[in-house]
Amino acid sequence: MRNVLPVSAAESAPPPGKAAVHGADPRPVPGQDPRVQWVVTLGVIVVGILTIRPMGFSGRGLAVAALFVINSAALLARRLPESKVPQHLALVWLTLGVVAAATLIGVSRSGTSYLFAFFLAGHIGYRLETKPALVLAGICSLLCGGVLYFSLGPGHHLLPWALGLATGAPVLAGIVNRSKRRAVLAAIAAADSAERAARAEAQTAVLTERSRIARDVHDVLAHSLAGINMQLELADALIDTGDLEKVRGANNKAHGLVKESLKQAQWTVHALREDSLPLLETLTAMLESSGRRDVLTVTGTVREVPAHVTQNLLRIAQEALTNAARHAPGGDVGVELTFAASSTTLRICNRPATREVNAGDSSGMGLIGMRERVALLGGTITAGPVTEGPDRGGWQVEAVIPG
Repeated sequence: MRNVLPVSAAESAPPPGKAAVHGADPRPVPGQDPRVQWVVTLGVIVVGILTIRPMGFSGRGLAVAALFVINSAALLARRLPESKVPQHLALVWLTLGVVAAATLIGVSRSGTSYLFAFFLAGHIGYRLETKPALVLAGICSLLCGGVLYFSLGPGHHLLPWALGLATGAPVLAGIVNRSKRRAVLAAIAAADSAERAARAEAQTAVLTERSRIARDVHDVLAHSLAGINMQLELADALIDTGDLEKVRGANNKAHGLVKESLKQAQWTVHALREDSLPLLETLTAMLESSGRRDVLTVTGTVREVPAHVTQNLLRIAQEALTNAARHAPGGDVGVELTFAASSTTLRICNRPATREVNAGDSSGMGLIGMRERVALLGGTITAGPVTEGPDRGGWQVEAVIPG
């Protein structure tokens, strides 16, 4: 029997496109530890507090302090999830951050105010699409370079104007990081999708296996139990008539049905335990155990067929032989197995009954079960009375399986 894994319906992931583009996937991306980014961001802010001057509560110091707070807020906003901040809001926020960074360079007298511009430019490349990112990074370079080139602040003499032009360069690193991140997220999403597909396939296999076992159990028990129940009810009714011979007859038939059911159950359990059974040998043994010999005819070149084909053909043969014994007691049975180039055909034909027919109740699911089996294999099945030839008046079942 095939081993399969259970499936949890609760396990799911966002669509690959959404996870890769908008960053909605909560799974961490290898090589991007958020704790490192927090440490770097806080490090820039701490260094700014210690070095940027003047900073106070009045005059230029107040202006520098206010701009420092704005720059710090813009830098800390890098940690906002992409799924929470639409692209147009991110563009506005980063544009204001660039303007504040350039203004802080011009207003402050000394320190590391230029670091805010560098880190914001890097995040521009990471957060925005390539075209707007390059445009905004170019604006950042022009603003910061212009502040220093035109000596717009007290600290211009400490920094070369070329440094201001370089503030937009980290946008390239941001674009590269964004591309790598999207590639990693796409790979993760593809792996998740493949895993979900494998789990769905396993679940389908479980359901298919359950259906197969249900058919096997039905084929073994349904008709036999119905017949046994009918014979026992008949025996119970005959007790009141005092006809002990008929009571014994009904009781013997019930015992015979029990023995037949046990044989069929043994075959079914054996088949369920085996991954692959030899079709010809197993069919021969099945016929011999049912008391029928020299009724199997093999046509064509014998070959191995897939395990699932063998199992279903054996179950069809078992059901057909059971029906023949029940509905045509005493009638001869012929079984023909034909191996053609593109198909395998099983034909079971029984002649009319020679003894009294007393089949009892039937669930009517035997033929339905056989049709389901053949449909799963992509084959065809016909079942009906024989209207001509030496078997006229009998019943024939023919299953043709491609391959």
